Amino acid sequence: MCGIVGAVAQRNVYPILIEGLKRLEYRGYDSAGIAIIDTKDCLAIRKTLGKVAALEKLSAGMDLRGNSGIAHTRWATHGEPSTANAHPHQSNGIAIVHNGIIENHENLRDELIREGYNFLSETDSEVIAHLIHSSLKISHSLCDAVISATTKLKGAFALAVVSQEHPGILV
Repeated sequence: MCGIVGAVAQRNVYPILIEGLKRLEYRGYDSAGIAIIDTKDCLAIRKTLGKVAALEKLSAGMDLRGNSGIAHTRWATHGEPSTANAHPHQSNGIAIVHNGIIENHENLRDELIREGYNFLSETDSEVIAHLIHSSLKISHSLCDAVISATTKLKGAFALAVVSQEHPGILV
């Protein structure tokens, strides 16, 4: 089962997110990842196969610091266990983590490809990031864009979203 952690704070959220992932380790998973809106309001994503310790090792020395972020442990449902399929997924400065199954992901993927979006994973989750980005072209509110995007999804899901254009906001 996937695990989702998110945080917004007046201090660096990296240690908060890593501790949250460690507390979810008993659930079993194949990969882990983290997305932080860094101190320059840029999206920094790190993800890897394996345990949270592998994510920590990958992130060591990279100075992942920021006041908002999301993290994820994945148990594969769509797409094999791989770094490309690990969460977070991103689209133009928006990062998402997702738990659940998007039943209509293939139709949504086809529509988004026609709109010019490129897919880097085999997951159903990546469509969510692109849908939110597409919705932000109409709405300037991250929350409204997430609501608009989720109305197009069929299935059962939970997600967390951050955007470098909306630092300090976690949906």
